[in-house]
Amino acid sequence: MQVILLQDVKSVGKKNQVVEVSDGYAQNFLIPRRLAVKSTSKGIEVRDRQIQDEKDEIERKKKLAQEEANKLQELVLEFTAPSSKDGRMMGTISQKQVVELLKEKHNITVDKRKFIDKYPINAFGYTNLKVELFKGVTGTIRVHVSEKK
Repeated sequence: MQVILLQDVKSVGKKNQVVEVSDGYAQNFLIPRRLAVKSTSKGIEVRDRQIQDEKDEIERKKKLAQEEANKLQELVLEFTAPSSKDGRMMGTISQKQVVELLKEKHNITVDKRKFIDKYPINAFGYTNLKVELFKGVTGTIRVHVSEKK
């Protein structure tokens, strides 16, 4: 019997794949557990439409991520930090602080776990932080740290 898999099934196939399995396996295991449906012309039509919808959704998310990356390119986040007697920065600016300032001032949400550069900012001046917004879309956040007066 030919079935369309609704989920990945170990040693059978991947989601949305049309596979040939024994009748008993399909009727007693795959179909009752909603892992597969019978392969009919209507089922294949629905599967193709779902695949196209998923592709469109991914394309839409990628486009939004690219627009957000363009917004980030134009921004400069300003931080102040105390300095020691010899002019070095005391403390660090973490990714969490950068994410909070982005959300607070510019209403841009970025996941702090998506930063490519995992080091905290511990020097005065400009620093570029790279963040992965979506698969293949990277944004650069420019951070300026100045001395607290």
